[in-house]
Amino acid sequence: MQIIKKINNNAALGLDGSGTEVVVLGKGIGFPDMPYELTDYNAIQRTFYDMDPRYVQMAAGIPSAVLEASADIAEQAELELECELSPNLPFTLADHLNFAVERVKKGIALATPLSYDVRHLYPKETALGEKALDILEQYTGTRLPAYEAINVALHLINAGSESGDIHSMMMALKITSDVDDIIEKELHITLDKDSFQYSRFAMHLRYLIQRLSTGKQVEDQGVGLLGQMRREYPEVYACAKKVVEYFASTWDWQCNDEELLYLILHIYRVQQKND
Repeated sequence: MQIIKKINNNAALGLDGSGTEVVVLGKGIGFPDMPYELTDYNAIQRTFYDMDPRYVQMAAGIPSAVLEASADIAEQAELELECELSPNLPFTLADHLNFAVERVKKGIALATPLSYDVRHLYPKETALGEKALDILEQYTGTRLPAYEAINVALHLINAGSESGDIHSMMMALKITSDVDDIIEKELHITLDKDSFQYSRFAMHLRYLIQRLSTGKQVEDQGVGLLGQMRREYPEVYACAKKVVEYFASTWDWQCNDEELLYLILHIYRVQQKND
């Protein structure tokens, strides 16, 4: 392999046997004068293909331990999420983690206001974010605060090949927060966001948003339960109607009776948990 450009002492750009550009990590791999022929392949710890050039130079100021940790996290995420992630993830995540480590050393804490919504809408990514803190600690000896698991989860969500639309993700988080506010105001409760009932509600809302935004609602089977729910649980029915009105006025989405019925059932469950 030919090493053609130094990134830092432990990272460089190289050309593989087919002439394809690759980012190479390895102890001292960027130290010799460029270009040179790398013959000891045992010196290579990791290689990264299809990198966006904008992110390559980002690695120059990042410690190799953080880069190694980020690469491990990205590999773990691809296995557990069973999807293709952006090839830039190890570097964008490393950039974030490096600043997070620096903040911890300086005693600076930053809040993550969307933590509850991310945790319940994206439980797999959140669990991976928590594992990521363990991996980073193994490599660097620094333990990041628990809220950083949510920030890692956001990076993983954005890096997903199918769910990587950051606009859609932030839209879903905003809608969830808005709907939570409507429910708390209409039913005069404070949602227990650590409860199983809320977790089920948040997951239902996530898929409802996906259906409404793509125009693929649950089929309206006319089960006849809506009138019964309206009579037996008028407050919950009125609350669900407020949510439906919010969808229509803010997002131009129309809910059919079947979707309204499911929404009532889930709101009823979180209300019962609070009561």
